[in-house]
Amino acid sequence: MSVTLDLTDRVVLVTGGSKGIGRAIAEAYVAAGARVVTCARSGAEPLAGTRHVTCDVRDPDAVTAMVEDVAATEGRLDVAVNNAGGAPYALAADASPRFHAKVMDLNFFGPLLVAQAANKVMQGQDSGGAIVNISSISALRPSPGTAVYGAAKAGVDSLTASLAIEWAPKVRLNSVNVGLCRTELTGDHYGGDAQVAAIEATIPLGRMARPGEVASVALFLGSDLASYVSGATLACHGGGEPPVFLTAVQNA
Repeated sequence: MSVTLDLTDRVVLVTGGSKGIGRAIAEAYVAAGARVVTCARSGAEPLAGTRHVTCDVRDPDAVTAMVEDVAATEGRLDVAVNNAGGAPYALAADASPRFHAKVMDLNFFGPLLVAQAANKVMQGQDSGGAIVNISSISALRPSPGTAVYGAAKAGVDSLTASLAIEWAPKVRLNSVNVGLCRTELTGDHYGGDAQVAAIEATIPLGRMARPGEVASVALFLGSDLASYVSGATLACHGGGEPPVFLTAVQNA
């Protein structure tokens, strides 16, 4: 069954939208007819059908200015997708307080700042709006080596549920718990094709997600098909991670 979404004239903001999952999300909204603005900390060649702006989502003034500019230039803001985020590997005992603060700023306070600014615009629109937070499977299980990142994403899920109540009925908020996903950096991050294949063998669906598959979930949550979905966390992880004891038993 094929479902075609028509988001003609909807205005969508995608943070971290110039590459990886963010790029796929921006492309999915463009394909559905939306007018898309992407942002990142650095300049980038705009994707076809989009406008790109430079913004550090950790900077409150920069975020306010960006969202106000999008609303003024495009005439409205219908969907905001909080995709910007990430963290390098670092054991919690070894990382500095400054490192931990920067991880929290990008992965928790950044989405909050963008959501606050977007909500201010959406509350003044008859049609309201939708905010989609790209979270992580790290919010749902231990995240050794990226402990503060996992804690930040768990915070985003909690924040999503709370704000969905505070900002209803005009604004819907949902988060997507993304599992392992194949991007242009996957091989470098995990050590090469053999290592990636070994990891994929542990996933129930047998492979990592494709960016477009995550984008489809974000597109659904920002569309009228999800008009009664708010305060939800939607898992997009291929079935999750089987308990380690099952592998131990099978290999015994």
